[in-house]
Amino acid sequence: MMTTWMKSCGVTLLLWLSVWSGLAFAAPVQSWTTAQGTRVYFIETHALPIVDVQVLFLAGSAFDPADKPGLASLTASLMDQGAGSRNEQQIAETLADIGATLSVGAGLDSATVALRTLSDPDRRREAFGLMADVMARPRYDRAIYKRDLARSIAALKDALTKPQVLSQRAYMSAIYPDQPYGRLVTPASLEAIGHGDVTAFWRNHFTAGRASIAIVGDLTRAEAEALAQQLLADLPPDQATVAKGLPAPASTQARVVRVEHPASQAHLLVGMPSVARDDPEQIALQVGNYTLGGGGFVSLLTKEVRENRGYAYSVYSYFQPQLVPGPFTIGLETKRAQADDALKVVNQVVGDYLKRGPTAAQLKAAQDNIAGGFALRIDSNSKLAANLGVMAFYGLPTDWLEQYPARVRALTPEAVREAFRKHVSPERLVTVRVATD
Repeated sequence: MMTTWMKSCGVTLLLWLSVWSGLAFAAPVQSWTTAQGTRVYFIETHALPIVDVQVLFLAGSAFDPADKPGLASLTASLMDQGAGSRNEQQIAETLADIGATLSVGAGLDSATVALRTLSDPDRRREAFGLMADVMARPRYDRAIYKRDLARSIAALKDALTKPQVLSQRAYMSAIYPDQPYGRLVTPASLEAIGHGDVTAFWRNHFTAGRASIAIVGDLTRAEAEALAQQLLADLPPDQATVAKGLPAPASTQARVVRVEHPASQAHLLVGMPSVARDDPEQIALQVGNYTLGGGGFVSLLTKEVRENRGYAYSVYSYFQPQLVPGPFTIGLETKRAQADDALKVVNQVVGDYLKRGPTAAQLKAAQDNIAGGFALRIDSNSKLAANLGVMAFYGLPTDWLEQYPARVRALTPEAVREAFRKHVSPERLVTVRVATD
């Protein structure tokens, strides 16, 4: 199903927060680059008879043609609806028979093929072969293409009646007006996608040179290398004319975007393009955001907007790092008549935080929560594989997770304040108001 336009920001935030502690009992991250130029990250662990594999391609919605937003998501969603010698039903039956799960989906930057299987030789052989078929030999049956395209159009039309969807779409197009992150999927753009567009996008974007692989589980290094080669062997050849990079977003200017809607609650989003995945200050921003709006009831926004004034049940903020600077976002819902007052409080809290930064006590609370609690956020091989996939895709060093707690603990209030001043500017914050008076 279409995933790009309704992708939960919480999923991206989870992948950011979900980090491995690097404790003594944990196996190290091994890495290598295949002959095809694919980066592979691998953790060998025999605690459970399970193997998790994630393959990420430079094939997210940011690589959609400008006149066909939605193509990346449709292409990805059809890959496991028939591949190799199996039709849609046979793929589902094979996965059920061997006790494996497989999923395909697209986000902003990447499309991901994820597999979980038992590690005994017969079952994993079947599972790995099926995953290779889905990646290298998707059928793209015309009848299924028409069916899923119609379903996607119907689902989008329904979503476009919801104020929370309208606010997110207006927000992304406002802060990325001339950049791929701001392109909007519409019923018309979906209707313009032909069957040939789908097969061409797969052929041009699902190549070894655009892939990164993460493997976690009950395999040896030699077996993991063989698996990576099996998955890559029959992918389409790289196309030199297909871009691998994305344009940087233009600098925004503070402005207000209003969207009419009859909802009783106003939906408010405030933000700007802010931080890329490879920015060395992203950890300082994450830790500082815990105090501003990411820490729930202990955050400054919650205390001022909810507890002290009762303007909203929930108010939050987050950074979403991407290949190029992703958004810093503040969001809340409030009564229509309270929207102006709520926004004044939000802007005041942000302005004060940029001036002062966190106190020593606030920083310690954030450090204790983030550095002290993240071992609980990695409680399965599949979650660890997801994080390794992010690391491999964005080119983070193999010791990034291992060094993470120390980097969090080493932050000072001054470092956090300066990172915020560099990446958040009141003069650049765009405000989107849906259903306000």
